[in-house]
Amino acid sequence: MFNFKEILSVTLILFAIIDILGSIPIIIELRKREGVIQSEKATLVAGVLMIVFLFLGQEILKLFGLDFESFALAGAIILFLIGMEMVLGIHLFQSNPNSKTGSIVPLAFPLIVGAGTLTTLLSLRAAYSLSNILVGIVINLVFVYIVLKSSSWIERKLGDSGSDILRKVFGVILLAIAIKLFKSNIHFGVG
Repeated sequence: MFNFKEILSVTLILFAIIDILGSIPIIIELRKREGVIQSEKATLVAGVLMIVFLFLGQEILKLFGLDFESFALAGAIILFLIGMEMVLGIHLFQSNPNSKTGSIVPLAFPLIVGAGTLTTLLSLRAAYSLSNILVGIVINLVFVYIVLKSSSWIERKLGDSGSDILRKVFGVILLAIAIKLFKSNIHFGVG
């Protein structure tokens, strides 16, 4: 049933795809804009999304007549816009100060659980035992929660200039990831 090697593989694959460490500048920016990051809520929503998609992902996409490429392209557009915000210092995602939804969109989805994570879960399902995938998800959610909970401490350690530099660098990286997703999911027709 439980296989340590499979759990480790799934955990590392999801850790690389989720890339919570690379999202630290975005998390800090969201916390500044929203006033607070609801770590528990963001982690819980991310976990529910991953587990639901693990079990029902293909059916959900089929229900809406979507393919993986379209889903990944939608995620790429959101990542591109977030990258533009970070690099240019502008705010495209306007938030209602009373709603405090930044912990859900864009934090839980699509940053923590984006198109890459969701499609990866479907691929993992074909290669690994379900129980090992679930353990890998839980391990990643614990790490995500720790990073979210310590975002203000991380920001203090970085300082204002460190945060600005990190935000710009990761903004460019996010733009590059979004463009890579565009390129790999847009098929140019000839004729």
